This record gives sequence, structure tokens and C-alpha cells, in this order.
Amino acid sequence: MNKNIKLAVAGAVLALSSQASNAGIIIPAGEWTLDINGNVNAFANWTKADQSNSITGGLAGVKDSAGEKNTQGINTGLLPAWLGFTGKTRQNDLDVEFTMSLQPNVSAGGVTGDGALAADKTLFRQTYVSFGDKSWGSIKLGKDIGVFASDAILNDMTLLGVGAAAANSGASTTLGGIGTGYIYAAWKGQVAYTTPNFNGFQATVAIVNPNMGLDGTGVTGATNALYQDRFGLEGKAAYSFTADALSGKIWVSGLSNKLKTTSAVEYTATAADIGVNLNAGNFGITGYFYTGEGVGTTFALAQGASASGQKRDSDGGYIQATYKLPTATKLGLAYGRSNLDAADATDAATALVDYNERKTVGLYHPLTKHLNLVGEWNRIETRSHSGLDNESTTGSLGAILFF
Repeated sequence: MNKNIKLAVAGAVLALSSQASNAGIIIPAGEWTLDINGNVNAFANWTKADQSNSITGGLAGVKDSAGEKNTQGINTGLLPAWLGFTGKTRQNDLDVEFTMSLQPNVSAGGVTGDGALAADKTLFRQTYVSFGDKSWGSIKLGKDIGVFASDAILNDMTLLGVGAAAANSGASTTLGGIGTGYIYAAWKGQVAYTTPNFNGFQATVAIVNPNMGLDGTGVTGATNALYQDRFGLEGKAAYSFTADALSGKIWVSGLSNKLKTTSAVEYTATAADIGVNLNAGNFGITGYFYTGEGVGTTFALAQGASASGQKRDSDGGYIQATYKLPTATKLGLAYGRSNLDAADATDAATALVDYNERKTVGLYHPLTKHLNLVGEWNRIETRSHSGLDNESTTGSLGAILFF
């Protein structure tokens, strides 16, 4: 199975004990073993927005221009529909692998119905080659999920569902807990080294593309306009364990990016996190916390600094608990929040987001070994530094099939 689909499923399994498949369609081909894998999911979403304030970086839904507060949409959830191709072989004492994948969206709500007028409806999130050996580790080159905060999203129960930003937004996926508990790991060009597994302990270090398309003030594309002084740096360490009826994982990760914007502002953004996932019998619990300087909120480097170049501090995290009912249905409860501090008094008087907060109740039922039915309720609240509030509620019903 494609490595990151497997990681995504594994993360969902840790949080939910889902019955999703652990293998794709395996095809022997000479010296190679090919794996075709992925998922298909779709959700009907109903959202009610209570206010219509304009808040920079806010995630709560708002009323439309005519004052309507209710909207609906049918879309992909947090985990996009996925078609992955992986090839593996053993040559010259090396395990060699390549992976390519694409992520088509469910039809959009626009006039064409299929996103023909938008460039980002079909995503291409993975193109990489890796090689290594269990005795010394592995090296990956190409595009894959980022290292920092990747475990936060892979252990989020809304990975099998919708989370925040569901209704008819035109986006290729929803946000889940991104921006309401953790920063998006994103999919990045990278060169990464992963150590061997030392009795459950494993670490990864990577250099990543420095131009992530958002400068520190949240201006799309502005960072790309100037050369950057160095690669981005990311790393993580994790320990997985099983002891009698208890199993779990503890991890830490971090990033460092040096930025220069078109307004000649230059600074270094840093972030670090820690998380734990524990499972005992029918119970599961996940806790996560991050903190950063100049890294912003929701998407790494967005709103990371004021227009004058003063870095903004940020932090946040989430807590979620799950319980497997006698019907095999997983009941999940989650609370997450992401905070962004003002850099100075001028910042504090603006409509810049102060925090985005999420409350989630979810039901995840394994109808078959591969197919999960999902129902979620999400309440999102946004507050600005100037005291503006937005709140929205989303209900979602749908299904996700892994193969």
C-alpha cells in the first residue's frame, strides 16, 4: 500500500480502530511489486453561519452577501479521494521504492459541476523515490507530506470525516482540525533521511522547499517573488510501544524557515510540537500541543509577522477521546484551538484572528472491512483581536472506502 495512504489509515486506525484495509491491489511484475491503492469518499454537508464579520485568518463560516446563513454542499472530506501507484524492489542490498499519486475531488458546486474553471480541483500530492536498508535507514527525494505536524493530522479523528470548512467552499478538501488545533503539514518537495527502527524509536530529518507560497503576512505568492537564503528544515522523533493491553505513540517535531518578503522583511520562523496517542481496550485518547514564532496559523508561514516584520507568536493543540460501542461504531469527542498573538499594539487593534476553536462529535462505523460510514457535528468559533466574533455549525453524513 502507498506509504502515506498507509500512514493516513494507520493514524485513523490509532484514533478509531477502523477496519480499513491495510493493503492495496498487489501486482507482481518481474523484479518489482506494484501496489495500486487509495480511497474514495464523499460527504453531504449542512452549514449554518451565525455572523458575517470579516476576520483575517478566520475559519468560521459567515453569511453570504445576501445575508443567508444556511448553505449545503457535497464534497470530499479532510482526506482527499486518492489513487496511488507504488513500486518496490530489492536491488544491490537496497530497498528501492517509487510513489506517484493523484487526488480527484468530488464535483464542485460551480456552474460546470466538475471544477473545470479552477486549477486546483485535482491534486498531485506525491512524486518521490526512496532507497535504503533496515540496517542504516532510508533516504527519500521528491514530494511528500511534510515532516513537522504530520503526526498531528494523521492522528486526527476527522481524517475519516470532515471537521471544519465543509460547506460548498470550492476547496478540494475540507480542513478537519487544520487551523483549529494544529498547523497543516502540507505536501512539500524534500530530501529526508529516516533512521532504522530502534525497538519502536525512529527519527526523520529533512530539508524542504523554502518557498511555500505564503509570506509571513499571509500574502499569497509573495515569498516566491524573492530568492530565499536557505532550505526549510524539518525533523521529528517518535516512539511507538505496546505493553499488555496498552499501546501508543509519543512524538515531537519541529521546523525552521528563513523568510524574505517582497517588502524586504526578513526573519526566521520556528515551531515545535509534542503529541501522544494511547489506546487501551475500547478507549483511545490523543493529546497534542504546538508553539511557534513567526510560523503563523492554519497554514505554515501564513500571518506569521506583521507588515513591519515583527514576528507573531502562536500556539495551540487538541484533545480527543474515542470509545468503541458494542455495535463496533466509534464515538469520538474532540476539542481544538489555534491561537495567534498580536505582534504589537497596531496588530492588536485589527481584525486579525486571535483564535480559531473547534468542537467535534463524530460517529465512525465500519460497515465492511473496507467501508466506513461517518457522521459528524462540528462547531467552529473565530475571534479577532479587535473583538469580532464568527460562529458556524456543520453537520456531515457520508462514507469513505479504502482499497
